[in-house]
Amino acid sequence: MENGFACDHRLHAPMNFFLLNLSLLDLGSISTTVPKAMANSLWDTRAISYAGCAAQVFLFVFLMSAEYFLLTVMSYDRYIAICKPLHYGTLLGNRACVHMAAAAWGSGFLYAVLHTANTLSLPLCRGNAVDQFFCEIPQILKLACSDAYLREAGVLVVSVSFGFGCFVFIVLSYVQIFRAVLRVPSEQGRHKAISTCLPHLVVVSLFVSTAVIAYLKPPSISSPSLDLLVALLYSVVPPVLNPLIYSMRNHEIKDALRKLITGCL
Repeated sequence: MENGFACDHRLHAPMNFFLLNLSLLDLGSISTTVPKAMANSLWDTRAISYAGCAAQVFLFVFLMSAEYFLLTVMSYDRYIAICKPLHYGTLLGNRACVHMAAAAWGSGFLYAVLHTANTLSLPLCRGNAVDQFFCEIPQILKLACSDAYLREAGVLVVSVSFGFGCFVFIVLSYVQIFRAVLRVPSEQGRHKAISTCLPHLVVVSLFVSTAVIAYLKPPSISSPSLDLLVALLYSVVPPVLNPLIYSMRNHEIKDALRKLITGCL
């Protein structure tokens, strides 16, 4: 047991603490949509109760938005590690990491409460059959009365503002990171610095690109099959690939896994 994750002190570094939170969010988002969809497929039904739909909307928005906020925090971690390495232990101590992770979870929770309450309070004029494998907000809005979109517009403006603000923060962090990397004299040092940021950069790109495709695609190309494919793309693919991306690049995690497997055998 002493070879396990909890006892491997190298895994208590700030980035690995954030990775633990990211893994919990990924696991939660997958568990929110996939099990119910699989059960409905096995029973050949698409029914879900109002309470179940409300819970699914809330949990999915909460977990996905918290993940986006956490990825923003992780970009700050990479910025400090590359640009201010001597201050890394001071600026990202245990208490600071806990506070930043709690802020990501708390922001996601507040955003989910606001978005869910506003969406589910809209009057529905086009029935209650959601044409999707889970209760997705864009599909619910299609069932709402036309004048209800004005109330949703305010929440969308807030959402876009927060999302764009986080995106700008991530971009500026990486601009500073790449500037610092270019000043590293040795090629090996530049490669090592880039390799520590590459998993996070790939995960952010995957998360943002799938979300943009899902929510900013032109309505003219919308169809039930395409909507289903896009929903799978942004709700299932990133949570599944994130652990693979980080575990393949994180030697500490691979070493701990190897020790854990060796100890069990």
